[in-house]
Amino acid sequence: MTEPTSDGAAPLPPAGPPTPAHGWRLRKRPLRLERRLEFASYEALRDFLDRVADLSEETGIYPNQSFGRTYVNLTLFAEEGADEIGAAEQAFAERVDGVVTG
Repeated sequence: MTEPTSDGAAPLPPAGPPTPAHGWRLRKRPLRLERRLEFASYEALRDFLDRVADLSEETGIYPNQSFGRTYVNLTLFAEEGADEIGAAEQAFAERVDGVVTG
């Protein structure tokens, strides 16, 4: 798989929530992790999406996805009423990062 050309994530402001160590952005209202990835080609994007789909089938975690020809935005929401992102969602995000770095 071709690695993404950029993450597109800008640093969070100092007053915002901490950025997780694995490259996703932590957001509040609603509590979620977000990551944008850009790819050199549609074929590279398609390969990545297929691998994330396999990971979703394996784990039962299905991120919200929006994508275009060479980018994807992934969002993992916390469980309703939770005060933090769950361990399963954190682990899923880290495994997605593993797909990115191959």
